[in-house]
Amino acid sequence: MRRCMLLLSEYRGLRSQLKDSVPVAGLCPQGAYGVQDSLRSGFTSVKNELLPSHPLELSEKNFQLNQDKMNFSTLRNIQGLHAPLKLQMEYRAARQIQRLPFMQSSNLALDTLRGSDECIGFEDILNDPAQSEMMGEPHMMVEYKLGML
Repeated sequence: MRRCMLLLSEYRGLRSQLKDSVPVAGLCPQGAYGVQDSLRSGFTSVKNELLPSHPLELSEKNFQLNQDKMNFSTLRNIQGLHAPLKLQMEYRAARQIQRLPFMQSSNLALDTLRGSDECIGFEDILNDPAQSEMMGEPHMMVEYKLGML
């Protein structure tokens, strides 16, 4: 706990110096006993959480969000308020369609709505490291997702 407070105070000191830092949602993710669950969340590095590794990293992380905002504003100007609201509702419904927690979802419905189902990207050829295969006990993963563990 003391280490988390020290890291938090260091983060507050660095935050004023860094204008393009990545926002840290939870500096000390803790499990049931106040210790980080390294098995589920992996090892962490405070430096990686505070500083982006490349200047374009923030832009790339928010690319799809910025693209959607631009498309929604253009659609609103052309067709009115109802069109972007309907499209956002369809996006939200498509995001909720998922496979079981131990299987990666392809999000085909969301890709089709966005029109990116016909585009070949980096993740299609070399695969996104965040989308790597997961092996684990299926029953335990489903119970963890449902909050039963």
